[in-house]
Amino acid sequence: MARRFGSQFLSALALCGVCLFGFSSTAHAQVTAFKQTLAEASARDADIAAFYRSNGFEPVWTGSSDAHAKRRQSLITALETATHHGLPDATDDVTKLVTLMRGARTERDLARLEVHFSTVMLSHARAAQTGVLVPSRVDSGIVRQVPYRDRAGYLMKFSSSDPAEFFASLPPSSHEYRRLMKQKMVMERQLSRRGWGPVVRAKALEPGQRGGEVIALRNRLIAMGYMAPTPRAEYGPELQAGVRAFQDAHGLEVDGVAGPTTIQQVNVSLEKRLQSVVVAMERERWLNRARGTRHVLVNLTDFHAQIIDDGRVTFRTRSVIGKNQSDRRSPEFSDVMEHMVINPSWYVPRSIITKEYLPKLQRNPNAVSYLEITDSRGRVVNRGAVNFSQYSARTFPFAMRQPPGQRNALGLVKFMFPNKHNIYLHDTPEKALFGRESRAYSHGCIRLADPFDFAYALLAAQTDRPKDEFQRILSSGRETKVELEAPVPVHLIYRTAFTDDKGKIHYRRDVYERDAKIWQALSQEGVAISAVRG
Repeated sequence: MARRFGSQFLSALALCGVCLFGFSSTAHAQVTAFKQTLAEASARDADIAAFYRSNGFEPVWTGSSDAHAKRRQSLITALETATHHGLPDATDDVTKLVTLMRGARTERDLARLEVHFSTVMLSHARAAQTGVLVPSRVDSGIVRQVPYRDRAGYLMKFSSSDPAEFFASLPPSSHEYRRLMKQKMVMERQLSRRGWGPVVRAKALEPGQRGGEVIALRNRLIAMGYMAPTPRAEYGPELQAGVRAFQDAHGLEVDGVAGPTTIQQVNVSLEKRLQSVVVAMERERWLNRARGTRHVLVNLTDFHAQIIDDGRVTFRTRSVIGKNQSDRRSPEFSDVMEHMVINPSWYVPRSIITKEYLPKLQRNPNAVSYLEITDSRGRVVNRGAVNFSQYSARTFPFAMRQPPGQRNALGLVKFMFPNKHNIYLHDTPEKALFGRESRAYSHGCIRLADPFDFAYALLAAQTDRPKDEFQRILSSGRETKVELEAPVPVHLIYRTAFTDDKGKIHYRRDVYERDAKIWQALSQEGVAISAVRG
């Protein structure tokens, strides 16, 4: 597209029948007409109108200077390379700009063209910096607050900056975004070379086997980069190592045996994986902000929680996330962890009380006896004195609490980042769940496999003996709130494609099918997968 439109665009203004400052005898009248029309044309967009009022209705795009020409060319270049970032193809925008440039005959035409330039630039800038989509419109579980920038501010900054540098500064500067973009380019080139080859038809394969399906598995793993090329046709040590590498990169049990789940994931198409990468780039734009020198990162699809210090993973533990049900899926958002509670009580959420426990109490008042039932003043209610059958989910007047203890649903510690979703990280007595490959079982909160070590890592920033301090409080048995002297940002994210600090790409299953929705929405906006030769 650059070759097709670049030279035409640069010459388009010269081909107009008029230039804003090109007439000497009627220059004042033309400038006045230009500014009047610019004021009228920009009035439809409050941000654009505010910008042009602030600069005295001077042209940013349609002047005759080299600076104006450079701005025009920089916008065209940004539009021409939009697909590199997984953004919608901007061919139509470029075509329309060239057409309007060629068709401009009067100063009023130029004023309208000026506004169109600004409109296109603002649309591109927002998409490149903070995403094409509004997350919550795609899925109600994505409650992330996208760090949108002021639109009028874009124009102010652009008009006073080097235009090429301005456009280069828009996409996320994170290592993750750059690695995803590189992976996208690699995969697009692979797509032009017939992708990863034929799928494996066998339901399962294991070491010692030979035959066509073993060869198909071998060839596919070679094409994906999980093993070096080899002529060996049996399922031997080389193929086992390739299967293990694949399993590790896909969050599967690493045993070197190509069971049904491994084969299923091996057969996922290159196009599908590429879609995951493009979706991850869009998601990275939604989080285009400083994440904190130290922060907690929970990738829901990866079933792990991490502490990140200066871009390096310093702690990692398995996690359990919300069950894949409408009222239990873990939401995606960012907040700040302020404190932890050691020996916590579990104050049962109202939704759980009315949906799960009230029916049990109506059948048997002594059900769930490990929970206290309390009135509005916090006093424990005598179960035998209450007729639970008289209440509905709407009228039930009591709260429920589980006191601290080994059997507490929150375990022995919880980590609080107060939020309206009532989501936090915590311990759990259900340790067996951490041994499973897929771990979506909670009511929405994030359970940690190693909560004590997680607490030690957090407390190490404020005490020389974090383990001793934690254990001292724990042994008291008393519910104790421990403030974090330096609050820690927490980011609950959802990535089915992500990279590690060595640049290696990893994939995970779309647990809640959110990425499928995002890809569909991106497709409707004009984002497409295409093969690129190179």
